[in-house]
Amino acid sequence: MQRLPLPDALVTQARAYAAGDATPAEPRDAATVVLMRPGASGPDLYLLRRHTSMAFAGGMCVFPGGGVDPRDFDSVLTEDGLVDRGLWAGPSPAEWATRLGCDEPKARALVCAAVRETFEESSVLLAGAGPTEVVADTTGDDWEADRVALESRELSLTAFLEKRSLVLRTDLLGAWSGWLTPVFEPRRYRTWFFVALLPEGQVTRDVSTESSSVMWTGALDAVAQVEEERILMLPPTWLTCLEVGQYADPAAVLAASRERTVEMFMPEVVADGEEFILSTPPAYAALMADR
Repeated sequence: MQRLPLPDALVTQARAYAAGDATPAEPRDAATVVLMRPGASGPDLYLLRRHTSMAFAGGMCVFPGGGVDPRDFDSVLTEDGLVDRGLWAGPSPAEWATRLGCDEPKARALVCAAVRETFEESSVLLAGAGPTEVVADTTGDDWEADRVALESRELSLTAFLEKRSLVLRTDLLGAWSGWLTPVFEPRRYRTWFFVALLPEGQVTRDVSTESSSVMWTGALDAVAQVEEERILMLPPTWLTCLEVGQYADPAAVLAASRERTVEMFMPEVVADGEEFILSTPPAYAALMADR
């Protein structure tokens, strides 16, 4: 696999943090969803290309996702939260806490953020009228009005679900991995990666205000496009595409996710001959060696 050397300025910045000459920014909790559909040679993935003007990951291809909204966190902590109101279906918050490697309140907030951000950025909604049902179509003007209201924070996720008599289908999500932005970055995120299958009948739409374009592409095709410098990705996105591309179809990815628990990994600057690169989890070593 192609190894991308770090710019000298970034190496200098990293050394300053290592020497204690700079204070790391406080990471913000975030969730991102690897949205999949069956492809010709494995899972196809949904990617958004962020505007080049964005302060974080400008010009990069990313999965739908974003930071936890404080209301995602507050509403699920109170007695009238999603679980207590019967708006939550699938694994319990306690089960999600085990899978995600965090406490129960944070697990609830992350699952909510994953579903909300996926709807905001792709118009795909992982919810249904009951615990075994899923919304079949979200393309109408009324759905778009609700999506915009969620995106602008005029509408909370709880209010949205209640308004439409829906339950959150947390069983449609799988836990995959966790990545913490290195200490030397000015904007930092503690991001939990989820996987999900595009629900039958639903379609993705180019609706995100943070992206300049969107695409469906094979997981390994995305890896090749990065290696050929046709698109840009942050290392966690790149490596996730590579790993997901090893599976025959989305069903196999979701089955694998049921056996996973998330361990947060923070890349560090390491020497690679006379250059410097970011470290990767040991589990990816064999995958990278085969490229």
